Amino acid sequence: MKPYIPTREDAMELLKKYNQKPGLIRHALAVESVMGHFASIFGEDAEKWKVIGLVHDLDYEMYPDQHCVKCIELFEARNWPQEYIRAVISHGWGICTDVKPETPLEKTLYAIDELTGLIASSALVRPSKSILDIKVKSVKKKFKDKSFAAGVDREVIKQGAQFLDMEVPELITQVILGMQPVAEKIGLKGNL
Repeated sequence: MKPYIPTREDAMELLKKYNQKPGLIRHALAVESVMGHFASIFGEDAEKWKVIGLVHDLDYEMYPDQHCVKCIELFEARNWPQEYIRAVISHGWGICTDVKPETPLEKTLYAIDELTGLIASSALVRPSKSILDIKVKSVKKKFKDKSFAAGVDREVIKQGAQFLDMEVPELITQVILGMQPVAEKIGLKGNL
């Protein structure tokens, strides 16, 4: 029997079953896009990476106290591949799980998750409210300001950059490039 490979439609249906908040859906779409961007850079399977990015916070809204744990049950009930499940769990390494990111896919998801939030917040305080004209310099400035987007764990971003053998500014550049194609869908097209 052929193994089940989840499609984007499967992932979106599952995401919307457990997440209703528009902000969480926008975050999932941002991470999906950035994962596809990085898959292209690394010569990996962009569709798989994007599906995992889309569902990475599957259990966050309904089961916040069981984030990266409850999702195991939700995925297994639908026969999702263990590789996909492990990737999702590993993005919570050191925060809510002890599953360390090992593969390029896992390391990328870990590296970009928090950073998409910081970049989105940085874009929203710009006069244009757009990710299309944001500069790395302005995100770096916000990165250093611990009171800005205080919920964003800067240490996770630094560790993620190390996982990918990148400097933080380079990681910021690539995440911005990965988010720009979905600017309108994630509410960051702004008023250029």
